[in-house]
Amino acid sequence: MMRQPMKDILTHTDESVGTHQVARKIVRLDVPGPKARALISRDAQVISPSYPRDYGFVMAYGRGCEVFDVDGNRFLDFAAGIAVNSTGHCHPHVVQAIKQQLDRFIHISSDYYHELWIQLAEKLDELAPFEEEAMSFMTNSGTEAIEAAIKLARYYTGRHRFIGFLGAFHGRTMGSLAFNGSKVSHRSGFFGTMPDVVHVPFPDPYRPVLAIQPDDEDYGETVVNYIEQVIFQGLVPPDEVAAVLVEPILGEGGYIVPANSFFPRLRALCDRYGILLIVDEVQSGMGRTGEWWAIEHWDVEPDIVCTAKGIASGMPLGAAIARRKLMTWPPGSHGNTYGGNPLACAAALATIEVIEKEGLQNAREQGDYALRVLREMAARHPSLGDVRGKGLMIGIELVKDKATRQPAQALRDRTVHLAFEHGLLVLGCGTSAIRIAPPLIISRAEMTEGLQILDYALTKAEEELL
Repeated sequence: MMRQPMKDILTHTDESVGTHQVARKIVRLDVPGPKARALISRDAQVISPSYPRDYGFVMAYGRGCEVFDVDGNRFLDFAAGIAVNSTGHCHPHVVQAIKQQLDRFIHISSDYYHELWIQLAEKLDELAPFEEEAMSFMTNSGTEAIEAAIKLARYYTGRHRFIGFLGAFHGRTMGSLAFNGSKVSHRSGFFGTMPDVVHVPFPDPYRPVLAIQPDDEDYGETVVNYIEQVIFQGLVPPDEVAAVLVEPILGEGGYIVPANSFFPRLRALCDRYGILLIVDEVQSGMGRTGEWWAIEHWDVEPDIVCTAKGIASGMPLGAAIARRKLMTWPPGSHGNTYGGNPLACAAALATIEVIEKEGLQNAREQGDYALRVLREMAARHPSLGDVRGKGLMIGIELVKDKATRQPAQALRDRTVHLAFEHGLLVLGCGTSAIRIAPPLIISRAEMTEGLQILDYALTKAEEELL
């Protein structure tokens, strides 16, 4: 499909993307177009205003890494529905699996059994990031997986307190909300949340909150020492802590990769005090970082892993996957109606097959390429302060000054909007970061095209605002 008539055509020679000396035209689209504006107006009358919307993209259909709006504009999708469309849009293998199940049955409640539910749980047992056998509690979303995990941790340990992290995002239900530390807007108007969660700094090596101690290996060690020497000494007895809940790589909080010593030291701390380690892999899991689970980059085994988003290519599904010995709660202590829905399970099994065959290696290769190109860009852009990530979970941090690292939120927002106007969907995260999280099946050509548009958008935003 052709792009809409352009307002301006700019030839962009790819000296900005040094690994590919090519020229291409960056086209400004008429977005949102008339059909999109009409639908956005209708939406405002009937849909809750609580949903955060960055710009007026109204989708008509998608294939692979391309999406088209109702006015016929083509976009590259570097957001993937917030890392949900791991296999791209409408992958034929996933679509076929859903269609086959549609002809059999659409729903059976968790009061009964069905084979796909069991098959998926067996596959998650195989993929779980710990040696011990696993059991799963199926949910409809990431926040429900978190709720299941914190309830299970309380039940199993008999303890009631938790450690969470500043910068974290775990969902919007009341238990998950209690752990959030990325935006005050998530909590404003909803206090009090679940009690007994103490927040500590996430080990962000780019913007450390704590002073790094001379004898520490890196900032990860500083944060773990802070938990043990400050929190456990002055605020919370460790023998009352049920679990530590942490994202292996911060998602909403900025796509921040922790300092290297953090997870090995945190695992040792939890073992020392009988505390469970729960990792929230809702955004970072299912091959997003080039491994099935981001925690595997540090060779650390958690006790419970929470997944959702990329597990079923857009069908609503999540799971809390725990070591089998932890699943001691009796019938009726936790449950739901739609968890393990047969359509979602069919989609998940097909999604896992696609990720195994097409996604994992490609995420590593295209992620390495993107990081290399973005670091070349950072050398030329005065605002591009940090490039970080693993696989296809990549964040770039925009700053007013590289020396002071002062966040440039307005510049970030303008870059996101300019990217949209020129055919690229990206989302912000943290205070001034942009996340790059395309489908795991993205091609090199699509990655190059998207990075060129992002480079151009950032250049124009810098010209306007710096």
